[in-house]
Amino acid sequence: MTMPVCDICCEELPSEAEMRTHLFLSHMENVMACPFCSLSGISYNELSFHINTAHIDKDCQDTKTTEVVSRQKNSNDWTVQSPNSTKTSNVNVKNMDKVSQASPQSPSQVNEMAFPITGTCLSQGTSTSLKSSPPAAATASGAIKLIRTTPTSSNNASREREDGCRKSKQKRLASPIKEGCFSCPMCSLVCKDCFILQEHVELHLQHQDAAEGASSEAVTSTEASSTSNAVMHYECPMCSLSCSSSSSLQEHVELHLEYGSASATGHSSEDLTLARKLQEEEEQKWREAETRREAEDFKKLQKQFGLDNSGGYRKQMERNMERAVSRGQMVPAEFHRKKAEMLESLASGVDDGRSKTSGLMEALCRYYQKDASDCAHVWLCAETDHYSSSEGDKGWGCGYRNFQMLLSSLHRMEQYNLLHVSVPSIPRVQALIEEAWGQGTDPQGASHFNHRLQGTRAWIGATEIYAVLTSFSVKARIVDFHKPTGPGDAHPRLFEWVKQYFSHSVSRVARLPPKVEQTTLPPVYLQHQGHSRSIVGVEQKVNGNLCLLLFDPGCAPREMRRVLSQDTAATMVRRMRKFSGGLKHRQYQVVAVEGLLTPEEKQSRILNSRTLCAEKIP
Repeated sequence: MTMPVCDICCEELPSEAEMRTHLFLSHMENVMACPFCSLSGISYNELSFHINTAHIDKDCQDTKTTEVVSRQKNSNDWTVQSPNSTKTSNVNVKNMDKVSQASPQSPSQVNEMAFPITGTCLSQGTSTSLKSSPPAAATASGAIKLIRTTPTSSNNASREREDGCRKSKQKRLASPIKEGCFSCPMCSLVCKDCFILQEHVELHLQHQDAAEGASSEAVTSTEASSTSNAVMHYECPMCSLSCSSSSSLQEHVELHLEYGSASATGHSSEDLTLARKLQEEEEQKWREAETRREAEDFKKLQKQFGLDNSGGYRKQMERNMERAVSRGQMVPAEFHRKKAEMLESLASGVDDGRSKTSGLMEALCRYYQKDASDCAHVWLCAETDHYSSSEGDKGWGCGYRNFQMLLSSLHRMEQYNLLHVSVPSIPRVQALIEEAWGQGTDPQGASHFNHRLQGTRAWIGATEIYAVLTSFSVKARIVDFHKPTGPGDAHPRLFEWVKQYFSHSVSRVARLPPKVEQTTLPPVYLQHQGHSRSIVGVEQKVNGNLCLLLFDPGCAPREMRRVLSQDTAATMVRRMRKFSGGLKHRQYQVVAVEGLLTPEEKQSRILNSRTLCAEKIP
């Protein structure tokens, strides 16, 4: 029957129970050290794993070399045997185990120290020392005694150790060495390395062997008490395994954590990739939707401001007349007559006058002199014609119509006789603005319209009026009331400025000025978001409140003609009045004419218009 051999010190023991006791007392209680290298300070399981992996071949070679050298020197070798006393044997084993943990020593140092117990593989120097030591001296010491062994028993033991090493090596070589997933057959742990799995399984087996040995074999009371006092079980918090040392438990738990971390890392990496992909898809969809929305908004703005290439004054006039014919509102003969008149007007560049109403300022002056009992003072501009929007420019031509009103007033003044004799048509006004841009006036405004107005329904504002007046050598001024200056988003500063504009030119010779004064000043162009009108006068009530009089291009000619009649003038004047609470837009701009420009002043204004800045109030 083959006796069990210790894997660390190669000692043969008579039974499995004594083997476990030997392992615990000699190798587990003390700090372990590798007999083949300088590794030390590790547990039994770590040392066993280290020897089985790092010194698999060296173990057997050292055993063979030792036995061959021993047989060559002396066939009657000495082996170490523990005394019969169990207590003494335990003490000597601990002392001798300390020798095995020490760093490599010289043969002379080894001779003076105690040797490992039976079955230890001795080096050549150790065998020589044993031979030189007399057996009697060893026996008298009481610690250990050396007994003589026969060559046969020595050879048999050597062959058994060689067979054990060969079987252990074959068993290890048979295990898979490639990387992969190795699951424990005794719990749910999965390892990436077969040797880590082997160590893990050995912990299971060690636990089972300890439980079986405690129930099947009886150990002496001294050994049992010392073993029970020394052994502590450490239970894994992640599975049901119990480890005999804290270092083994730590290594076991690290295996759990390594596997869990690897799998969690894999899952988290996949989740992160998926989350990034979904986020990129959402961002792409959002960008596409934002691009579509911006394109739609831009198209709406282009359509709103007449820049959608849907045609200008002529096309809109023709479409409206065709629609009127299809609805029965216009006979075909009238359609052809109006179309011919429109083409003639466009060819001449002069407005056909169909939307014009004249004589309004004179009628207003008569009205205030007769019926305005609640007014303390009234200032009116020079004679000005009203131009209404027609079928060709409805919805976008207010700026052009107000410019026509301003020109109709300037044409009646001698100092502006250099201007065109007749009021131009809307397409001609568009051409005049393009000519002003060509002279270098307001390049930023020109780029906004892509230097093109003819054939479009583009809206114009205060800067375009300023540019075309500058090209006519007319001195104009833009004043920007960029924020409200009164309660309720009102603009009282605007009303004060208009009053100063009209009252400044009135003669102060008379001690008491007349109640109604018609000045020689042209009307003021008033622009706000989405619409423009012309200021033709200002009222000052008895209580001191100011009220503006406005000509609105949106008012039809038949409505404006009601001012000419004394019976309906009061109604139209009420529609023309705008008090401070009636102008609630956040920003207003006005363009006022102040005379003519010299060639030098004109050139200076053209150069300064590259960064056109308005006078801001406040």
